[in-house]
Amino acid sequence: MDNNFPPPVIKMEGIYKSYGKGQNKLNALSGIDMEIRRGEFVAILGPSGSGKTTLMNIIGLMDSADSGAYFLDGESVAGAKERKWAKLRNAKIGFVFQKFNLIPKYSALYNVALPLLMQGTRYRAAKKKARETLERVGLGDRLKHKPSELSGGQAQRVAIARALVGGCSLILADEPTGALDQKTGSEVLDFMRELNAEGRSIVMITHDIHIADRAGRIIRVEDGRITSG
Repeated sequence: MDNNFPPPVIKMEGIYKSYGKGQNKLNALSGIDMEIRRGEFVAILGPSGSGKTTLMNIIGLMDSADSGAYFLDGESVAGAKERKWAKLRNAKIGFVFQKFNLIPKYSALYNVALPLLMQGTRYRAAKKKARETLERVGLGDRLKHKPSELSGGQAQRVAIARALVGGCSLILADEPTGALDQKTGSEVLDFMRELNAEGRSIVMITHDIHIADRAGRIIRVEDGRITSG
């Protein structure tokens, strides 16, 4: 390993994944080799059906590969039990989704505090941390608002705050601007670049080259294989 660069936060070797059997078998990933360094902002670019979402699910420990090696922060996680995966997800990974995945009946504050509460953090401490994180993303005046009372950009910032609240150093963003207009999407990407400048590693899934161009590096995926990047 080149000592002039930080070690990889994600390293994959020979990752294969298929669904179905026999004539219905679909090869989603076919021999993925990939490294993402700590502190990088990487876009995984590909059309629908290219395998990029399957790859994101494996990176985020939401799905398992059929074969191959996967190291997260230098730790082998391929074949680990779900209990270990859940612990690693909570400690290391923050997720940002296209449709925000906020709980409609809860306020912005409670949506952001929820991951901490699920980890066993006391309510008062979780509430304090959630408030601080929402203020960090510019929503200190929207703490009590429910998702339906927020604009698309504000809702996505709540989702980003939820990803940040646990102190995760790796953010996985799946089409994070897909539900936003161009101006609001650009603002969200600007904010993600700020987070990256602070040292967070960001992996973003997208089908849009204009969105991918905002990242520091583009990995292109087609037919379950990496074609460049």
